[in-house]
Amino acid sequence: MQLMMIVVVLAATVAVAVTKFITASNASKEAFKTVNLLKTLTVNTLIYGERGTGKKTLAKYIVPNASVIDASSFEELLTAIESSNEIIITNIDSSPNIQRVFQAIKNKKIRVIATCASTNIGEMYDDIFSVKLDLPPLSKRMEDVEALIDIYLEEIKEIVRDDVKFNKSNFIPDVSDNSISLKKQIFSYSFLENITVNELMHLIENYLEDKIGTNNDYRNNLYLYEVPLIRAGLKKFKSQLQLADKLGLNRNTLRKKISENSEYGL
Repeated sequence: MQLMMIVVVLAATVAVAVTKFITASNASKEAFKTVNLLKTLTVNTLIYGERGTGKKTLAKYIVPNASVIDASSFEELLTAIESSNEIIITNIDSSPNIQRVFQAIKNKKIRVIATCASTNIGEMYDDIFSVKLDLPPLSKRMEDVEALIDIYLEEIKEIVRDDVKFNKSNFIPDVSDNSISLKKQIFSYSFLENITVNELMHLIENYLEDKIGTNNDYRNNLYLYEVPLIRAGLKKFKSQLQLADKLGLNRNTLRKKISENSEYGL
C-alpha cells in the first residue's frame, strides 16, 4: 500500500555550503531533524526550490552513497535506474520524458531522492514521491546567510591567505541567486578589498589590451580612472565643492566630468 502523501513545508530550512548544513536559525534546526528522519526511512523524496538553495547537497546528505544523475541525461538516467537500488535525480522537472522515467522507477522499485526548481508539478509526482521538501530562498533565511558568509570566508583564507580583510559593516549580501550569487559576491568583494596596486594595474592592463588601437584611446579610457576617483571622493567628502578643492579642480570642471560620465552612475 502506498504511503500517504506527506508534504513538509519548511518556513526556513537548511542552508548548505559545500558539505555542511547550516543551522543558524531555529527553523533550520527543526528542518535538520526532519532531514535526519528521512535518512532512516526508505521513502522517495522530492526536494524543490530555487537554484542555489542546497537541494542537491541536501539529497546527498540523505543518501550519501547514491549516484547523482541530471534528468536531462535521459538514457544515462534510465541505465542508472536499472542498475541501482537508490539514486539522486537532479532537475527532474527538466526530463524530456518524465512518464517513462516514473515507469522505470516503479518497475525497479528503486529509492529516489529528486530535486526540481518548480513548485507547479503535476499529480503524477504524487504517485512516486511520498515526501516533499520545500527549500525557501536564502532571502528568507538571513541567519543562515550570516553563517554561510563565514564559511565562504574560511574558504577564501585557505585559498589565498589567513589575513584576508573583509569589512562586514559595509557588506550587503546578494542572495538574488541564493548561495550562487552570495559566494560569487564574497569572492569578488574579498578580492577587491585586498587587491594591491600592482594587481589593480595588471587587471586594468589586461582589460585594455584588446580595446586600444585608435588615436583617441587615451581620452576614451580616462573614465576608468576618473569615475572611481570621483565616486570615492563624493562618498568621502559628501560635497562637489570639497571634492573639487581636494582634487585641485575648478568646480565647473568637476561638474563637467560628472556630467560626461553620468552613464556610470555619477
